[in-house]
Amino acid sequence: MSAKNVKTKPAGILTKLVVLVLLVATATALLNLQSQILAARDDKAALEAERDMQRQINADLKDAVENSGDPDRQADLARSKLGLVAPGDQVIYFTE
Repeated sequence: MSAKNVKTKPAGILTKLVVLVLLVATATALLNLQSQILAARDDKAALEAERDMQRQINADLKDAVENSGDPDRQADLARSKLGLVAPGDQVIYFTE
């Protein structure tokens, strides 16, 4: 038999319905995956921002530990955090 003599039967209604159902299921799955990808990208961006913030905090803490013996740094901390003044410093109070 040659290829010209082969006859194909047209697809029946059931075959068309099955193909349509498969296409709809595939489209639904793709849309669901798209929304999951977008959510994952948002989560990734939020986690990267959190990571960067934590890296900055760690760098600040490392600097504080490395320079904890510096007298100027100790004086600055005493002034800013504890409200202390060194002998000879002049205190100015602002009132409204």
